[in-house]
Amino acid sequence: MEALDALLQRVSVGRLVDPAPTVAQREVMFQAALRAPDHGQLRPWRFLTVEGEARAQLGELLAEAVRRKSPDADQAAIDKALGMPLRAPLLVVVIARLQAHPKVPESEQLLAAGCAAHGILLAAYAQGVGAVWRTGELSYAPVVAQGLGLEAGEQIIGFLYLGTPQKEPRQAPQVDIGEFVEAWSPL
Repeated sequence: MEALDALLQRVSVGRLVDPAPTVAQREVMFQAALRAPDHGQLRPWRFLTVEGEARAQLGELLAEAVRRKSPDADQAAIDKALGMPLRAPLLVVVIARLQAHPKVPESEQLLAAGCAAHGILLAAYAQGVGAVWRTGELSYAPVVAQGLGLEAGEQIIGFLYLGTPQKEPRQAPQVDIGEFVEAWSPL
C-alpha cells in the first residue's frame, strides 16, 4: 500500500476477531511507531502487548478500577469492564514516558507518544490489520497504571485493539479541508 493511501484512507475498525497480527506484522507496526517525531531523541514511549489469557487478567484489572471508583457499581458495569479487553485478539497499551528535559517539554513528549501510537495504526491499516484506539476513564485509573507496572512519569495514552476485521472496513469519510485550514494574516 502506498503511504498516502494509508494516510488518507485509514479508519478505525471496532469489530475485530482472530487471528491477531502476525509477528512480522507486529514488527512493522512497532518499527513505524519508532519513526514518530521525537525532539531530543528521548523515545518517550513504550508499549505493552496483551493477548491470550492476559486479556482476561486485564479485564479483571479494569473491573477492579470500576469497583474502586464506584463501590456500589452494578454488575453490568463490572461485566462491561471484564469484557473490554476481549473485543480484540491483541491489545497494545501505549505508554508515554515523560522525562524532565531542558528543551523538550512534557507536552511535546506526550504528543510524540501519540504520534507513535498513530504510526502503529497506520502500519496496521497498511497491512490489512483492523485497529481502533480506545481510552476512557478506566485508562487513567491509578489501579490500572499500577497493575500494568507503570512507573513515575509514565501514563497510559491509549489501548490499541488489533485483529482481523470482522467485516470490510468502512470507507473513510471525505472531509472538506477548508473547514480546518486558513491562511494567517498578521494584524
